[in-house]
Amino acid sequence: MQRRSFIKTLAVGTTSITSGCAAIQSAVKPGHWILYVGSYTGEKSKGIEAFRFDAASGAMDPLGLAAEVKNPSFLAIHPNGNYLYAVNETNDWGGKKVGAVTAFRIDHSTSKLTRLNEMSSGGDGPCHLVVDHSGRCVLVANYGGGSVASFKLASDGSLESTASFHQHRGPVHLPQRQGSPHGHSINVSPDNRFAFAADLGLDQILVYRLDAATGELTPHQPPYTKVPPGSGPRHFTFHSGGKFAYVINEITCTVTTFSYQPKLGILTELQTVSTLPEGVAVHPSYSTAEIVAHPTGRFIYGSNRGHDTIAVFKVGKDGRLTLVENVSTQGKTPRNFAIDPTGTFLLAENQSSDSVVAFRIHQGTGRLTATGRVINVGSPVCIRFVKAR
Repeated sequence: MQRRSFIKTLAVGTTSITSGCAAIQSAVKPGHWILYVGSYTGEKSKGIEAFRFDAASGAMDPLGLAAEVKNPSFLAIHPNGNYLYAVNETNDWGGKKVGAVTAFRIDHSTSKLTRLNEMSSGGDGPCHLVVDHSGRCVLVANYGGGSVASFKLASDGSLESTASFHQHRGPVHLPQRQGSPHGHSINVSPDNRFAFAADLGLDQILVYRLDAATGELTPHQPPYTKVPPGSGPRHFTFHSGGKFAYVINEITCTVTTFSYQPKLGILTELQTVSTLPEGVAVHPSYSTAEIVAHPTGRFIYGSNRGHDTIAVFKVGKDGRLTLVENVSTQGKTPRNFAIDPTGTFLLAENQSSDSVVAFRIHQGTGRLTATGRVINVGSPVCIRFVKAR
């Protein structure tokens, strides 16, 4: 279930590699990474595509379709690297107005995914999920349903049972734009004690206590942190040091910085800054999507759809952000993007131009330089890395 419709254009790049029938059939060698790409399925995508990624050169070689599955728009990897979980972003599963979550086992030698099982996400349009740091449960956010749910995992990686479900409720600031509660992401604190759910409709970051042993989520006190009215908080990330957190706001094209008290699970707003260049106003066609912290903690990156750029921010000692630059993603509608585990490359997914474009990250300034490497994937939405064995 795509929440927005965009006109698709051709990918731009100096090097283009097409997945599918041109897939390289050789095994993935140790030292490389398997790169999994979730998507909206249709004529150009049948599910989750796999690529071999070389973190030294940035090379991305197609390995073919890893699993055929409907609208695996967002993916999560188990901490042990053996399992992958995908939302099925739909509002029609099992004859009910809900989406689903599917569990897969990863074959490290071939990159193929074996379906273990799937369960209802509890609400329609599931759009984001994570595995807790202990690997004992999966948490999911339902956009259409305006809710979050958690699932306990079995020892074989499969989804064992629904541990908890929480329906978000409350007024919205912009009825025509926000409509109703929309759970857009859910993330786990570095110490695995709390979960933070960004709700685009409520302008809140809802906070839950997490019992990893049972997978249960319980509303925390205070139960949420507000962002400026009408912001539309979308995705959320922690700074690598754990003292700061950031949420990217879809409607206002901004990032809000918080200080974080780990023992209390409390966020306190420090700053809200634009993701657009100075002097550029928010156009009706603009919206943000993803936010990612660099592994060093020195930089924060955010994507602008419509403006079609990655915003690069420098992180100050106090956690506050300073915009460094905006870099074209060389395509249309940059949805999710990912930084490889070594912190060397940023891979931007252009949903409306069916491409993933690689950029090298300057380790001193955080600036991005296009490498010329581009892979073609139909409606890419999410990228995740798994270390090859």
